[in-house]
Amino acid sequence: MKLLIRILITAILVMVVAYLMKGVIVDEFTTALSVAIVLALLNFFVKPILVLFTLPITIFTLGLFLLVINACIILLCSHFVDGFEVASFWTAMLFSIILSLSQSLVFQLTGEAK
Repeated sequence: MKLLIRILITAILVMVVAYLMKGVIVDEFTTALSVAIVLALLNFFVKPILVLFTLPITIFTLGLFLLVINACIILLCSHFVDGFEVASFWTAMLFSIILSLSQSLVFQLTGEAK
């Protein structure tokens, strides 16, 4: 049940952030729901592999390279989900930062923190 609530909240946040950002397009709520599910799967399966392979540069940049990995995950998600488009790498990075911060805020306020 917690996972379902987290995915619904993430889908709503994806819609809100996409509405506020110029270079991100989400067609409808079902697309945002698909984005939330695909992001969860990519973060679970692909992100740890990317972090492992880029560990030296992540350590060298004191963790800032994780922002690049998050942007790549967003771009990968836009490749898999029809109706979700991100204009550029920098737009994906900003979208990732805003989505992560808003998720942290909402999950803290609702008591859904990890």
